[in-house]
Amino acid sequence: MSEIEIKKVGGRREMHDFIHVTDQIYRHCPQYVPDLESDVRNLFDRRKNPGLEFSDIQPFVAYRNGQPVGRVVGIVNRRANEKWQTQNVRFSMIEFLDDIAISKALLNAVEEWGRERGMTMIQGPLGITDFDKEGMLVEDFDMVGSMNTIYNPEYYPRHMEALGLKKEADWLQVRIDIPQETPARYARVAQYAREQIGLQVLKLSLREVLRQGYGQKLFELLNEAYQPIFGFSTLSQRQVDVFLKKYVRLIDLQLIPVIVNDKHEVVGVAITMGCLTQAMKKAGGRLLPFGWYHLLKALKWKREDHAEMLLIAIRPDYQGLGVNAMFFDDLIPVYNRYGFKWAETGPQLEYNVRELSQWKPLHPQYVKRRRCYKKQI
Repeated sequence: MSEIEIKKVGGRREMHDFIHVTDQIYRHCPQYVPDLESDVRNLFDRRKNPGLEFSDIQPFVAYRNGQPVGRVVGIVNRRANEKWQTQNVRFSMIEFLDDIAISKALLNAVEEWGRERGMTMIQGPLGITDFDKEGMLVEDFDMVGSMNTIYNPEYYPRHMEALGLKKEADWLQVRIDIPQETPARYARVAQYAREQIGLQVLKLSLREVLRQGYGQKLFELLNEAYQPIFGFSTLSQRQVDVFLKKYVRLIDLQLIPVIVNDKHEVVGVAITMGCLTQAMKKAGGRLLPFGWYHLLKALKWKREDHAEMLLIAIRPDYQGLGVNAMFFDDLIPVYNRYGFKWAETGPQLEYNVRELSQWKPLHPQYVKRRRCYKKQI
């Protein structure tokens, strides 16, 4: 069998191969949800990815007999390394055929690239920010993926373990059926938070988000609330501006409850949206010629049957004061009006027991375990 050749992505040919190597890996996989090609390309464009202001990045493609058989991205997030006092090189977007020679060559390339920059540990899959896809799927491979999470074949974690990588952190997703009414426990706590603490739910308009400063306030809250979270690095102002410009017009603001206190300070936000899984699969990674139509249809006209609860952020001094109950009390009636039958969270760290336990009145399933691996280099 011929040797594996690793090339740095430096031109159109390598970038095309980087994007399309997934075609053969997932050709017959109904669970896989492709990324938009434009999003992949923009990741490496300094004009469009402000995370590159404080991160070094290098994509690689693995070839055998001139054909692409795998890919990976190396990332050095200098801001995260400074915050956590580490010297980590991250690997991201790793894909490979079921051959240990391929996965080994890809990780070796990232390790060598990291050592050249003074790194002593490899970890991943992790992106530049905590809002990028992270964690290799290690359970529930039969469940359909989503646009904001990693899906990978069952053999991927076996390769990681065979190559000496160990668990650093695990995430779980929470899946719930939407009840017809808000559970009494949430309703009582939400009422207490309104009447005794002075909290209220706002549903913002696009103008309020973009023109009246609420978008900025929401990201300031995210930066504050997520500081202790594994791997997090503070979002820069340019990152905030790009997120707002790119995403806020696509999201239904009725699905984003914002909690303010009696001083009208933002103390909590839940960012949720209708699922786009089937729309993304129909788009096949391309907005043109008709991919945009499938996404717009799912967002505006014919919703899929469940919601994605992407994230919750609560100001630290308001955690445990009923803000979560107010989210549920607000969203459950909205989800019923929209016809959502069930909902699924984004990945949540397994050791965040307080966060995971809040779902108990909704009889949750804990699914889709994902893992961040690490190894000394």
